Amino acid sequence: MRRSLLLLSACLVAVGCSNSNTATVTGTVVVDGQPAKMGYVSFFAVDGHAPTVGARIVDGRYTAEVKPGLCNVQVRVPKQVGEKKIYDTPDSPVHKVMTESLPSKYNDATELRFDVQPGTNENDYNLTTK
Repeated sequence: MRRSLLLLSACLVAVGCSNSNTATVTGTVVVDGQPAKMGYVSFFAVDGHAPTVGARIVDGRYTAEVKPGLCNVQVRVPKQVGEKKIYDTPDSPVHKVMTESLPSKYNDATELRFDVQPGTNENDYNLTTK
């Protein structure tokens, strides 16, 4: 009996702590016909009543857990534009200098929206750098 009560309690806790109030959004990000190697997709609730959620883009794919509702979406895909020495010495290590490859209509001044529905959602982005 005691074992049954412990098992029942564990099940109730697991159900109560589940992410049933979020939906899964997955998709691809293609830039100028090629999958984005890396970057980020961020979902901002239009009504402001849900937290912002971000997901990494890896080899053109992303997955995020987002509260259902209408979201503004920002996509960022950085590109390397150079290298810079960390120190002013001949043997200094260098770091990559990155900049955003996409126009602001996909991020800072986004025109992208997605209405996240309960359950699993698929949303692909075919973007251009022009």
